[in-house]
Amino acid sequence: MAEKTETTPGWLTPEELELTRARMPILYVDAVPVRVDGTGVVTHIGLLLRIGADGAVTRALVSGRVLHHERVRDALVRHLEKDLGPVALPQVPVSPQPFTIAEYFPTQGVTPYHDPRQHAVSLAYIVPVVGDCRPRQDALDLVWFTPEEASSPLVQQEMSGGQGILLKQALAHVGVLS
Repeated sequence: MAEKTETTPGWLTPEELELTRARMPILYVDAVPVRVDGTGVVTHIGLLLRIGADGAVTRALVSGRVLHHERVRDALVRHLEKDLGPVALPQVPVSPQPFTIAEYFPTQGVTPYHDPRQHAVSLAYIVPVVGDCRPRQDALDLVWFTPEEASSPLVQQEMSGGQGILLKQALAHVGVLS
């Protein structure tokens, strides 16, 4: 069978991506989907249910690469729509500001964030969604948790790579955890 070459601008072949990951940090976005009440208070946090490459079931934030020549805002919207469905209606501001920057390393212990594939720098956002979310791609489900449930030890242990810590930072940023 002939090898398929990706023709979409900004995409790397699997071989090119592996080579690039071995040589330089890759830019990512992480998004914490939230539901807010009429006063803007976060009432629920959406976490994806995924099966990892190792077969483990984990909870995860929306996350993905920023493509070459793609605005960060466009990458954020693309990944939210890819993971939550086309009618999730994410409320991404015109000029989004990350609540933090997470630096993932292939070596555990350098930071709280770990990705065995690469050194990645991720801009992390809290994004209200108002539409109907139907997980797609490699997500099995989306579950809405209260802030207390999302920060519980049970949910935290289901998150990998330090995303539980990132979630707690997001909750502290919006004032629902101290």
